[in-house]
Amino acid sequence: MRRSLTGFLFVVCTLAIVMLGAATAWTQSMSQEKPTLYTYVSEWAVPRAMWADYQKTEASGIDSMNKLVADGTLVDFGSYSVLNHQEGRPTHGSWFSAYSMANLMKVLQGLRSSPDATGPVYCASKHWDFIYESRGYNGHSGTFKNGYLRVGRWKYKAGASDPDGKIMKATMVAVLEKLLADGALHGYQIDEETIHSSDPDAFYLAIVANGAEGIDKFNAALEESEKKNPAGMAGFESLLDTQGHRDTLAFVDTMTHK
Repeated sequence: MRRSLTGFLFVVCTLAIVMLGAATAWTQSMSQEKPTLYTYVSEWAVPRAMWADYQKTEASGIDSMNKLVADGTLVDFGSYSVLNHQEGRPTHGSWFSAYSMANLMKVLQGLRSSPDATGPVYCASKHWDFIYESRGYNGHSGTFKNGYLRVGRWKYKAGASDPDGKIMKATMVAVLEKLLADGALHGYQIDEETIHSSDPDAFYLAIVANGAEGIDKFNAALEESEKKNPAGMAGFESLLDTQGHRDTLAFVDTMTHK
């Protein structure tokens, strides 16, 4: 997600009021909540000389992962290469999602027991794991190799909250659904950690744009909302700790969604 911290935060906050009325009908039309989606994310700081080895190893497991999507064990999976590198931070990563922790752990155990799990590239790389849950998500079915993953991390202010995600549904979800319908996005998720390994007050907005053009369309949609009602930023901004915002931008080497 390629926007400056201040500008992107400003636009997100603006959406809270701008889209609240526009999204009311959409929100009320949801007859019931989506089932919880669980996502396992692995991130790796791979030595530069081994980047090709990492991608070759990841590619070797694609057929097996596709079968798990086809039989319903997984909802989606993907792998990515980070573009905004930071010293000591991940260079690559992968994810897979399921509608139950049981299926998530079943796939994880299969991956950990594979011969590649202790291969040279993984043993030489620093490693982080995260487990998220989401009720705000959607995606197009198919396999895509032109995606750009942008993940934004925000932290709620002390004492602030969004019970049942109502503000998020009425703002960001409505915008993301329109971008998805227009083909600018392959998918999106709004996540919180279900196993807390970082700040429990944080939430994460992840989009997979349909090519670099999809990022431009994403930014344009937010900028248009900013122009229409700049005063609206106060509504959502009151929930957020602006010092807690971070972004990651990555190229999605491959992803498949059921």
